[in-house]
Amino acid sequence: MSGILNGINVLDLSRILAGPYTAQMLSDLGANVTKIEAPWGDDTRGWGPPFATNFDGERVAAYFLSCNRGKTILQMNLKEEKERLMELIEWADVVIENFKPGTLERLIGPLPKDTIVCSISGYGATGPRRDEPGYDLALQARSGIMSITGEADGEPVKVGVAWIDIITGLYAGNAILAALLDKERTGTIQHIDLSLWDCAIASLANQAQNVLASGIDPSRMGSAHPNLVPYRAFEAKDGWFVVAVGSDAQWDNFCSVSGIPSQEEWATNAGRIKHRETIESKIQSWIQHLNRTELEEVLQGIPCAPINTVSEALADAQSVAREVLLKEDGVTTLASPLRFIQSQ
Repeated sequence: MSGILNGINVLDLSRILAGPYTAQMLSDLGANVTKIEAPWGDDTRGWGPPFATNFDGERVAAYFLSCNRGKTILQMNLKEEKERLMELIEWADVVIENFKPGTLERLIGPLPKDTIVCSISGYGATGPRRDEPGYDLALQARSGIMSITGEADGEPVKVGVAWIDIITGLYAGNAILAALLDKERTGTIQHIDLSLWDCAIASLANQAQNVLASGIDPSRMGSAHPNLVPYRAFEAKDGWFVVAVGSDAQWDNFCSVSGIPSQEEWATNAGRIKHRETIESKIQSWIQHLNRTELEEVLQGIPCAPINTVSEALADAQSVAREVLLKEDGVTTLASPLRFIQSQ
């Protein structure tokens, strides 16, 4: 674990996921993080089952454990313990909060001028939706991601984790690190106004850019890709398997090892997109006669993978080698993905 942020004090006044996930990442980097919870606890303590039991015999929701690793936790009634809260804010180099916009200012008065404050909210401090609550599911619906997630002939579905909360947490961590660097370089103190909405829209990436370029809304395509062919899941003998061809050279290689004869008009990605249905049908006809292990052996050098369950992914040899699990206080959690190698 890195100690890059040793000596940096972080006060986590946030709840649920985006803010706590940000603070957890800063803790992983060595920051001293204190999380303040209401006397009844963070909402996610009750978001179970499943629950895990720590060394103290306390049953803790798995959801809570996923975003509160490495923190000192204090319970406080902020409305009744304002003086204690102000002492903690003065102690902190960074404050993370996700109250509705303006709530922290109403609680403590003007924001401190010597502390970086990262305010995370559903829609940000400005705009007509600033006071609306920001739960991930509602944001997934409104932002457009659900309109492109799911099978073509099926219902819109959400991403299987709180996608926008996680992305916002990562953006927030990035912004806080930049603010700390700016403070060190120039002495400037930043107030970061970060919204789930802005992060969701920015993370539509190529799909949003496709709309800007073409004027056409994308549709649900299941596991297929709007800009690449073949790039989707196919059904093998013993489960589902993805093939992710990202270049014409990889396509040539795929045809060689699979025995599927390539047509001249399929030589380029644009041509393959034009003939998507025919190509995908031929690949499915070939894949259905092989199991996933056989496919990985045949397709070495071509991006591909079995569609694992979560438990299969956690037990994968690469997960073991990279130590993606962490044992802390008698409970196993996901480890930080951040790895640092010092130059010699």
